[in-house]
Amino acid sequence: MTKRQRIVVVGHGMVGHRFAQAAVERGLTETHDVVVFGEEPRAAYDRVGLTSWFGHPDGAEGLSLLPGGVYDDPRVRLVLDSVVTEIDRAARTVTVVSPPSAGSRDGRQGALLDQRGEPGAVTVHDYDVLVLATGAAPFVPPVEGRGKDGCFVYRTIEDLEAIKAASETATSGVVIGGGLLGLEAANALVQLGLDTHVVEMAPRLMPVQLDDAAGVTLVRHVEKLGVKVHTAVLTEEIEGDSSVTGLRMRQAGTEEGAPTEVVEAQVVVFSAGIRPRDALARECDLETAARGGVLVDEQCRTADPHVFAIGECAAPGGTMYGLVAPGYAMAEVVVDALLDGPGTFTGADMSTKLKLLGVDVASFGDAFATTDGALELTYADAVSGVYKKLVVAESEAGDGSFRLLGGILVGDASAYGTLRPMVSSGLALPDNPEQLILPASSGVQLGMPDEAQVCSCNDVTKADILHAVAEQGCESVADVKQCTRAGTTCGSCVPTVKNLVEEHFASVGKVVDKGLCEHFRLTRQELFDVVAVHGYRRFDDIVEAHGTGRGCDVCKPAIASILASQTSTHILEPVTAELQDTNDKYLGNIQRNGTYSVVPRIPGGEITPEKLIVIGEVARDYGLYTKITGGQRIDLFGARMEQLPAIWKRLVDAGFESGHAYGKSLRTVKSCVGSTWCRFGVQDSVGLAIALELRYRGLRSPHKLKGGVSGCARECAEARGKDFGVIATEKGWNLYVGGNGGATPAHARLLAGDLDTETLVSYLDRFLMYYVRTADRLQRTSTWIEQLEGGLERVREVVVDDSLGLGAELEAEMARHVGGYADEWAATLADPAKLERFVSFVNAPDTPDPTIAFTTERDQIQPIAPALIPVGAPA
Repeated sequence: MTKRQRIVVVGHGMVGHRFAQAAVERGLTETHDVVVFGEEPRAAYDRVGLTSWFGHPDGAEGLSLLPGGVYDDPRVRLVLDSVVTEIDRAARTVTVVSPPSAGSRDGRQGALLDQRGEPGAVTVHDYDVLVLATGAAPFVPPVEGRGKDGCFVYRTIEDLEAIKAASETATSGVVIGGGLLGLEAANALVQLGLDTHVVEMAPRLMPVQLDDAAGVTLVRHVEKLGVKVHTAVLTEEIEGDSSVTGLRMRQAGTEEGAPTEVVEAQVVVFSAGIRPRDALARECDLETAARGGVLVDEQCRTADPHVFAIGECAAPGGTMYGLVAPGYAMAEVVVDALLDGPGTFTGADMSTKLKLLGVDVASFGDAFATTDGALELTYADAVSGVYKKLVVAESEAGDGSFRLLGGILVGDASAYGTLRPMVSSGLALPDNPEQLILPASSGVQLGMPDEAQVCSCNDVTKADILHAVAEQGCESVADVKQCTRAGTTCGSCVPTVKNLVEEHFASVGKVVDKGLCEHFRLTRQELFDVVAVHGYRRFDDIVEAHGTGRGCDVCKPAIASILASQTSTHILEPVTAELQDTNDKYLGNIQRNGTYSVVPRIPGGEITPEKLIVIGEVARDYGLYTKITGGQRIDLFGARMEQLPAIWKRLVDAGFESGHAYGKSLRTVKSCVGSTWCRFGVQDSVGLAIALELRYRGLRSPHKLKGGVSGCARECAEARGKDFGVIATEKGWNLYVGGNGGATPAHARLLAGDLDTETLVSYLDRFLMYYVRTADRLQRTSTWIEQLEGGLERVREVVVDDSLGLGAELEAEMARHVGGYADEWAATLADPAKLERFVSFVNAPDTPDPTIAFTTERDQIQPIAPALIPVGAPA
């Protein structure tokens, strides 16, 4: 019998875990036992998504890559909280210290010490194969004061726990480093409620991934979120006695003694890069690269044939890769090598796509056009904060076509899933490649070759995905993710995976499951028709006749919205009240400290002084934070639940009604002053905006709706950034549709021009009702138009040309909505049963929530110790 071999893996981060997974899945454990020593007290977790720990309901367990901490295969043993301190290559042994009964780490790679400074239990383990997966450590620059209390790095869950604890008594924080991790750390400080600064030595944020123009665009986005960005500055000193009080800095390129600036801060987070953890290798005389990292060959093998290195501690060809995807590839290569396979690691795709502080950012391929003959195509929309660049070169085929080398996307990275695979495929670009980055009007479609890499994190190609659905029985994105791992790391490729799955089944004539959720196989559009045809008024009737189970947080609000669209009944009627999400249940937008905002409707932004005084009096009497929004309204923050009815009554008595700031419904119709006051105006934009806002108020829809009316082509109302935008002409009105702001902004496009007011309103009635009828759940008008077969031209056929003969029917539906509208605040005040829900405690209705507290800043209230919200969740 052949003796079983023993593999010792040093490190249980994401890459060490991937190695163990691959060893099980590819049969290596049939001949080898695997022992993994992890230094941290918990099994590997998603370090890429570390910031989501701040709001994850399951805490660290929610990020775990190995819930329970045990592999299904007993031939893989995981030993946590243990540190490998020495490698004896001659004896093929490792020395492990684990764990002291009560100790602390000594701050360097190595020993654990107990309270007397002595190490914990020491054991020696032999190996036949040693795999180093020790990762990297944060780089802390030699700044004076870097050891003071309040200084942190951003690498582990323990780091985040310490930052969170320190932030409870802090008001301001600084992140040193404006790269990927630095902006993630800034995101965390913002979530913790700190006044946040980012300090970057380079002249722009993310200098490795973005060019100057992209960096400027990103700064504008970041600063809108309240983060102060300081680029081209050097940190001179962390100020304070034993604890941090501030950070002193000066302009980069100046000499010591030059003028400095001090930023007040009680928390400083170093995020200035990482360094390979290669000390173990150095101490056992393994060769390392000039800039750190264990030198390995294309099979990730060191000069010692029994020792491999993978991930951030390795330097294949002298290069250290700081992303998880190359580490995963190295783990697979080593397993392959141990199985006598041909796999090699010859480099990695360093493409990046992230949502940083809510801003989409992507960089891929030769983003800086370093290839000979490279040309740059750029699109920039400073108003919307979108910057896109493609780097192309003439094809080697000599047919005059161009191929894609790389690109940068800021503010709108929706094209990343299509563009990045194009780099590796070498596919010829269309004749007008600039169409690929222009707004969605182009409609350019590109085929993707089978060898195109769809998921760079897990090296999954289009062919792998098609094989999974065609040969391995996968019928959904979830199946494909489980089968291929595509989309399971950063998730940026999931939309592309979804499209490939749907396109495949459509090509073979199989009906693709586009059901609303597990309880309904019908789409939202089909459910809309079902409710209309059968006249349902209760969720229970709908799920009994057309679904299964008891419903969920996806289908219940969607059906509540459909019922509201078709019946115009109050959303808190007993049959629908419990279907609503939290904001709709309380007719207000819940804020991070558990209070609510109150937003009275101000159609078209026009308001009398008397009404302004009432709003001011209400804000003063209830101590509400007051802010003018970008949509010509006044937001009142900090209202406790039991205060809402009294506040509404004051406002309703003064002639206000709900501004529907909480629902998927019409929010505002913004206007400029138009021809009444403006010397350039050619039409009454205020009058039309008021009429449209009053007409469509309360209209429930798949996503929130906004409109705008500009009195001339100068477009001061920014109408083309709205779902419907109207711009005055000398002959009437131009109607634009499909615009929106938010994370993926879109410019509205012209649907019809030079309309009289009556025709304009009829087209808008048809457009909005067509959208309400047929769009998917949470689908904005821009996406709906883009995904309609025929796109905007199809919308024009239905709305303007009435090709389906639905015009009168759609207008009648809108007329029914307009006739059935009633203010939800006033209706709630008139119904004692509905008012019963507005108490903080059912058994003590007069008792306010004692956990809600405020401080004062700039003469207004601010919430204290805000509850954290998940990163990326709607605020």
